[in-house]
Amino acid sequence: MFCPNPKMPLWSAHPRVFIDVAHAEGKCPYCGTVYRLKAGEKLHAH
Repeated sequence: MFCPNPKMPLWSAHPRVFIDVAHAEGKCPYCGTVYRLKAGEKLHAH
């Protein structure tokens, strides 16, 4: 995942960072948004 995501308003823009959610959840170091996988969702290797 990455932050800011396309649904965020323009005023909250900051440099794009990639968030590692492989271990339950991850937090954006700029805005503090917490990202987590949906219930039952699994990561797929590319």
